[in-house]
Amino acid sequence: MYKIEKLQSGVCAAEGFYANGVPGGLKGENALDMAFIYSDELCDIAAKFTTNKMQAAPIRHFKEKGSFQTNFVLVNSKNANAMTGKAGIEDIKEILSALKRRFYEIKEPVMSSTGVIGVRLPKKKLIDGLQKFDLRTKKPHNAAKAIMTTDTFTKETAYKITLQNGSSFHIGAMAKGAGMINPAMATMLCFITTDADIPLDDMQKALDLLTPLTFNAISVDGDTSTNDTVMLLANKKSGAYDKEAFVEVLGKVMLELAKMMVKDGEGATKLVTYHVTGAANDEEAQKVAKALSDSLLVKTALYGEDPNWGRIASTVGASGAEAYEEKLTICFDDVCVYRAGKNLFDAATEAEAAKVMQKEEFTIHCDLGIAAGSFTAYGCDLGYEYVKINADYRT
Repeated sequence: MYKIEKLQSGVCAAEGFYANGVPGGLKGENALDMAFIYSDELCDIAAKFTTNKMQAAPIRHFKEKGSFQTNFVLVNSKNANAMTGKAGIEDIKEILSALKRRFYEIKEPVMSSTGVIGVRLPKKKLIDGLQKFDLRTKKPHNAAKAIMTTDTFTKETAYKITLQNGSSFHIGAMAKGAGMINPAMATMLCFITTDADIPLDDMQKALDLLTPLTFNAISVDGDTSTNDTVMLLANKKSGAYDKEAFVEVLGKVMLELAKMMVKDGEGATKLVTYHVTGAANDEEAQKVAKALSDSLLVKTALYGEDPNWGRIASTVGASGAEAYEEKLTICFDDVCVYRAGKNLFDAATEAEAAKVMQKEEFTIHCDLGIAAGSFTAYGCDLGYEYVKINADYRT
C-alpha cells in the first residue's frame, strides 16, 4: 500500500525545513549550544509537554500563545530557564523579539530550553548567537548536537513514505535526553518535522495516541523533568498524506528516539525491554512494566548482570497491579527462571540467564497469567557513572 524508506537527513528530511547548531558561548570552548529549525512555509504545530507542575518558562510561554502557526523553533542547551518565574518568560520574549528583528521571514517563533534549573537565561549571549544563524543552512546533525546536555550521542531519524499513487511525504526528527528521564506526559526534548499535508487535528491525535507507547514508556531514573517537550511541525509542502502510513511511521520515529534515550541513559550499559503480558487489562500491565523500568533494585541488578529474579517478582507484587505467585512467569529472553509458581532457577538456568544479562540489549518478560492485558516499557541499568554525572551536573 505504501513504501517506507529510511533516510539520514534528520529534521531536514522534509521539504522546506532547515536546521543548524552554533556555539553561543553557553557551554564554552566553542561547543555547539544553540540550534534552530526553520521552515520556509508556516507550520501547524502540535505538542505534548511534561506533567511536572514546575513547568519551565518555554512551556508556559508556548501555552500562553494559544492556537497559532510558526516557522521557527529556537533551542538552547546548558540552561533550562525553569523556576525563573515571570522574568523567565520575559527573557524569552526579549530574545525572540531580537530574532524577528534579525530575520524578517520568521513568524511566531517558539523557544525550547534544556539544562540547569533555576538560572536566568544569558540573554546577551543568546542574542549575539542569533547573528550566527543562516536560515538556509541544512546541518541537522549540528542542530541535534547543539541540544545535547549529558547525552553521549546525537539522536536523529528520518523516513520517506511513498504512497500507492506515487506521491510522497517525509518525517524527520531529532531529540535529546539521557538523564532525568521519566516522561509523564509525554531531561527530554523532541522535535519532529513533516511535509505531509496532515490536518492539525490528526497531528495532535497522533501524538496523543503514540506518546504513551513511546516516550511515556521509557525510564532512565524515574525522574520527570520540568522541560519535557515533544513538538510536531507540519508545513504540508508535499501535498501528500495517508493517515495510516503517517501514524505508523511517526510511531517508528518516536519509538526509535525513545529507545536511543534509554540506551544513552547516563552511565547506562544496557537497554532492557520489559514485556508484560497476561495482566487483567492493559492498564494493569502498564503499572507492572513501568514499576520494573523504574525500580532501582532491578536497575542495579542489571548493572551487576545478576539474574536476581526475586527483585523482579517483588517489584511486580509491589506495583499495585493484580498479581499472584502461583500464576506469575518470569523469563530473561527465552530463559525462563520462574513459571506459574515453580522455581526453575537451578545452576544451569542461572548460568544461561546470566549470559542473557551480559548482552547490551535483552527482554525481561513477565506473564501474570490472569487475562490478556499487555504493555511494553523500556529501561536501562544504573551504575556508578550515573552518580558521578549527577553529583557534579552543574559543572
